[in-house]
Amino acid sequence: MSKLYPIGIQNFESLRNDGYLYIDKTRLIYQLVKTGRYYFLSRPRRFGKSLLISTLEAYYQGKKELFEGLAIEQLEKDWIKHPILHLDLNIEKYDTPESLDQILNDNLEHWESLYGTRPSEVSFSLRFAGIIQRAYEQTGQRVVILVDEYDKPMLQAIGNEELQKYYRNTLKPFYGALKSKDGCIKLGFLTGVTKFGKVSVFSDLNNLIDISMDEQYVELCGITEKEIHDNMEEDLHILADKQKMTYEEVCSELKECYDGYHFVENSIGIYNPFSLLNTFYKMKFGSYWFETGTPTYLVELLKKSNYNLQRITHEETDADVLNSIDSTSRNPIPVIYQSGYLTIKGFDNRFEIYRLGFPNREVEEGFVKYLLPFYTNIDVIESPFQIRQFVDEVEQGDYDAFFRRLQSFFADTPYELVRDLELHYQNVLFIVFKLIGFYVKAEYHTSQGRIALVLQTDHFIYVMEFKLEGTAEEALQQINDKHYAQAFTADKRQIFKIGINFSNETRNIEKWIVEDLQ
Repeated sequence: MSKLYPIGIQNFESLRNDGYLYIDKTRLIYQLVKTGRYYFLSRPRRFGKSLLISTLEAYYQGKKELFEGLAIEQLEKDWIKHPILHLDLNIEKYDTPESLDQILNDNLEHWESLYGTRPSEVSFSLRFAGIIQRAYEQTGQRVVILVDEYDKPMLQAIGNEELQKYYRNTLKPFYGALKSKDGCIKLGFLTGVTKFGKVSVFSDLNNLIDISMDEQYVELCGITEKEIHDNMEEDLHILADKQKMTYEEVCSELKECYDGYHFVENSIGIYNPFSLLNTFYKMKFGSYWFETGTPTYLVELLKKSNYNLQRITHEETDADVLNSIDSTSRNPIPVIYQSGYLTIKGFDNRFEIYRLGFPNREVEEGFVKYLLPFYTNIDVIESPFQIRQFVDEVEQGDYDAFFRRLQSFFADTPYELVRDLELHYQNVLFIVFKLIGFYVKAEYHTSQGRIALVLQTDHFIYVMEFKLEGTAEEALQQINDKHYAQAFTADKRQIFKIGINFSNETRNIEKWIVEDLQ
């Protein structure tokens, strides 16, 4: 390999000193620091936020030698050293009030060892404000405040209103020091996955410029297609050779798997840097970002809000919803969008409505697979094998085995967990057929009291109608009355018309009837 890929390396100084690949973002960084003072940037996890914070830290430490050969070397003339207060909230697990108190106290004590303290500064906010003031007075330079993953305590407490309230009441006055000590501050930069608004910590931080959906900073984190070709062209050819693919096929596969993030309407696509760099490091495609973990609170939000999963592929919302999360809200979409599982797919200029969808195949397949154990009695170890069996049965024309397996997915569903049986049926079927659809062609539609589905394999076409508390005979009759199979009459593949009924009494598939068209 001709390059060292910075997998998991988030420190700019060590990355540069050890010769790792660095995609030059310093022209944008220079623009940012020269045109504003307080910023917030939201990006999904493993998207380069910590490296960005570390790069800003090295810049404000005046370490010009680290920026040799980068755009900012020619732009910056002064390289002034500033006092820096760097708070990283990513290192703690937040499950008790003390967990936040301890990390704040640890950082404050370290800064106080450098800049001193006063007996009257007893609260976190007073101590923080005092440190900022003294750091400025003692060095003669205004202070740089860098906060990485500012929202982690709030995110980990989603679903626990008491803990949320405690973290909120602790962090609001703490971050308020950025406003009260404005004259002592050179730059304040906060990163996070989400933006909590309204009654939360951001209600007092109204002097922050939110660049999360700002066109000019869309490339600040992540990697563009141009940056791939400018920095990794040779590696594209090596990857093609290793995977026995053409250069064009490799470029197309990378795009389908890892591109597709749009943080503002009508912008270029951004590649997931973690998955992209891992692909080049290992010279094989994989679900690298997804394998690093998905927070369970996302699924808990979906279930609590009684969300219809079919909507997730074409959800619509406005900028106010996307930009801010009310910590008391039960709307799961802004959290799922800001966490990187949905992205902007379209924009209606007239009504200023955003259309959302999965950014790429890695996220779509990974997220739907992740949902399966939460909505069925199939455990996380078993689910990949179950999906493979479903696909095998569909491809072999063994519909009876297919439906018996599907029955097992609905079996033993705790009644108290299902508030809306019809929605429960729809959600489980959506997950199952979405997963099957990664291997065979699938179409899925719902309307009141029924679900229509078409599956196509090399040898078979299945036209299915699911009735909810009707009869399998009625479902089959509907297929015939509506001529659902007519589009395939000239097709040489074997066609199965299948009527299926769900029973609310058994909370499962009660019966299926098959009409075989040779």
